[in-house]
Amino acid sequence: MNFNTIFLKSFRVLLLPFALLYGVIVYVRNWLYNKQYLKSVQFNIPIICVGNLSLGGTGKSPMVEYLLSLLSDEYKIATLSRGYKRRTKGYALAGVNTTALEIGDEPMQFHIKYPSVSVAVGERRIEAIPQLIQDVPDLAAVILDDAFQHPEIAAGLNILLTDYSNLYCDDVFFPTGDLRDERRSAKRAHIIVVTKCPENLAETERDEIIEKLFPDQNQAVFFTSIAYDTPYHIYDPNKQWDLSLKDEVLLVCGIANPLPLKEYLHEQTHTYYQISYSDHHIFSIEDLNDIKNKFEQITANSKIILTTEKDAVRLVKYTEELNTIPLYVLPIKPQFLFNSKEAFNQLVIHYVAEFNKKNNGN
Repeated sequence: MNFNTIFLKSFRVLLLPFALLYGVIVYVRNWLYNKQYLKSVQFNIPIICVGNLSLGGTGKSPMVEYLLSLLSDEYKIATLSRGYKRRTKGYALAGVNTTALEIGDEPMQFHIKYPSVSVAVGERRIEAIPQLIQDVPDLAAVILDDAFQHPEIAAGLNILLTDYSNLYCDDVFFPTGDLRDERRSAKRAHIIVVTKCPENLAETERDEIIEKLFPDQNQAVFFTSIAYDTPYHIYDPNKQWDLSLKDEVLLVCGIANPLPLKEYLHEQTHTYYQISYSDHHIFSIEDLNDIKNKFEQITANSKIILTTEKDAVRLVKYTEELNTIPLYVLPIKPQFLFNSKEAFNQLVIHYVAEFNKKNNGN
């Protein structure tokens, strides 16, 4: 553990009074909902909520994409996100000319990868859902991205994610820890997914984690690791690059937790260099010049620039500047451990099918 990490941890401990105050505010809000002084709103459509109890990345976007892949071939699906760090306000439905600045990184990523899916954003989801239903006729289901901490919406299927390296049961309130909701709010989840696990996670450790999470009998617990797919060129998905131990990679990323990605590159390539940016960084021409200059300093015969899908949606607009360099995008997806993929799929598919069956009176 380096000095910066020790200093940060010590500083966050000093913020404990603020964490206690934050916890009281969250407790009171949840108490008002539990006693029904504040009401949760239900909608006459299947709503799947994907979220977490903590700040930072737990793999929400890959899980949303997994659900879109699972459901969009058979159902008319929409996603609704807050649209974090976009330069617009209010409700918006993505269209042909929409940019990441208008709807945010992750929604733009969904919009590009799943053209048949309606992608909407709105800070007030309780107001955005009726508008989305009106804008998209025959909508069969809505996937709420990062909405678990919003109890004003009663989702029919709550999927709660927690990072293997920072389980919510071991965490405390922000700013001392990363929790933005009470640990007992996990009881609202129908499905709990422990994400970013080692691929070789032992069954004994799996059982220990389940015991720590202490789920109710009606809560299903799953475990996933990160699976990286073949990198593709930012302007041509059919142009791919198979990483090998002869490659030297310049990693360009602005994501909350790049550690799993760095570990992957350490194993799959000869070496890598990194240019780091803050989460949701808006790239400038100056940034592109820095990237190109750094890349030119790499002397290996086999070299590429690699970025994440989330970063790519903010880079893709620089066509003229990027056309001359080998910039590839590394896609990721959740990989279910312990042969549990089919069980997870069935829970999701059954929920949507039964809801629509009941609603249609069939």
